[in-house]
Amino acid sequence: MKQATKIFGTDGVRGVANVEPVTAETALKLGRAAAHVFTQLNPRTLPEGARPKIVLGKDTRLSGYMLENALVAGITSLGVDVLVIGPLPTPGVAYITRSLRADAGIVLSASHNPYEDNGIKFFRHDGYKLDDQVEAQIED
Repeated sequence: MKQATKIFGTDGVRGVANVEPVTAETALKLGRAAAHVFTQLNPRTLPEGARPKIVLGKDTRLSGYMLENALVAGITSLGVDVLVIGPLPTPGVAYITRSLRADAGIVLSASHNPYEDNGIKFFRHDGYKLDDQVEAQIED
C-alpha cells in the first residue's frame, strides 16, 4: 500500500476517525495489503478448499463499525477469510488469533485515547505485535 508518509506509529495506525490515515479508504487498502503480506509470511498447508484467515476484533467506538467493514472488504477481496469477533479487549484478540492458529489478527482500538480517535493494530499469527519490517511491507 503506497503512502506518501509513514502511517504506522508505535502501536499501529492511529488518529481521529474519518481523518487520514484512519479512514474507510485507508482501511480498505490496509486490508488488501495486510492479506497479501500475512499469507506470504505465514505460508501453511491448508486442507483442500480451506482459505487463510484473519481474526478481527474491536472496542466499542462507533467508528469501529466503519473501519471493520472496510477492512473486511479489503481482506476478503484477496480470498482470505475474516473471523469478526466483535468487541473484545486487545489482549483477547491477540489470544484468539494465536489459539485459532489464524494467519494474523487485527484490533480496532485507540486504547486510552479520546473517543473520536481510533486505530488499527495488527498481530502476527502468534498473537504478538508486528515487527517494523512487516509494517513497512504493508505500507509499501
